[in-house]
Amino acid sequence: MTQPPEGTAPAVRHSSIALDRGLCTSCVICVVECPAWCIHLTSHPEPVPDLPPGARMRTHQVLDTFTIDYGTCLYCGICIEECPFDALAWDARLVPPPVVRADLVTDPSRPTD
Repeated sequence: MTQPPEGTAPAVRHSSIALDRGLCTSCVICVVECPAWCIHLTSHPEPVPDLPPGARMRTHQVLDTFTIDYGTCLYCGICIEECPFDALAWDARLVPPPVVRADLVTDPSRPTD
């Protein structure tokens, strides 16, 4: 393994995962494709608004909660690669060290302090 040049910080290999709630369709592909099963989401159906007159009623899923358990996450990036809507991306922010194990379960769409 090569060392970084003198006086520079080593490159961060593992960062956190960011969620763009506006792009997420609750398709659960990230949940199913995750080899560690560390992603959990809940959603609910809502009627599709502004349908043309005479169209049958349709629904779409709306995201309620999205959490990643960084205690079991492999940082493999499969969830990011498999998301067809680009709702997931690597984030430069590191996962903060937890006080207790439960603090490793986070919602990546919510800002951290």
